[in-house]
Amino acid sequence: MPDIAQFITDYGYWALFIGCLAEGETVTLLGGIAAHHGLLNLPWVLGVVALGGCLGDQILYFVGRKFGPRILKKLHRRQHQIRRANQLINHHPMMFVLGVRFMYGFRILGPLIIGASKMPPSRFVPVNILGACLWAIIWVLLGYFFGHMMQSLLGSIDKKVSGIFFLIAAIVIVLIAKLAFGLWDKKSDK
Repeated sequence: MPDIAQFITDYGYWALFIGCLAEGETVTLLGGIAAHHGLLNLPWVLGVVALGGCLGDQILYFVGRKFGPRILKKLHRRQHQIRRANQLINHHPMMFVLGVRFMYGFRILGPLIIGASKMPPSRFVPVNILGACLWAIIWVLLGYFFGHMMQSLLGSIDKKVSGIFFLIAAIVIVLIAKLAFGLWDKKSDK
């Protein structure tokens, strides 16, 4: 049986980077937990997560600048969200860029909409970098301190069993958070 800890140590940074190019919260939490257990270095985890999140949004932004109107027109079920996002971009452009990665359902769609709005890169890029750094700090540290809390609670349980438990618990927490924000987001649309 392969050693999971060694696998995480060898490939964890790459997994974090690739996972953060798109959605990323689950992988980011797991990166924090791995850093807590000493499998990955916390400052490196923060940097890789911020870089992956930033680069993913940069790519989507430039795709939105080039193809956004055509792509967004095809998303018939999301037209209300797209109109609402455009209103927010028009009234609070920097806050929308900063907060888009924290809005349920907008992590991928948001940068496309921002790009399609023709916000200049000189305004988008610096705020996107700041947003990616804040996002990385929040999610990685949640994973890191959640790992610390769980280790205190579990104490003497074998590390392999607790590692699997941490993985399952982190995924469950992220799914619950996404569901809660999704239900809240749907209620606020009515």
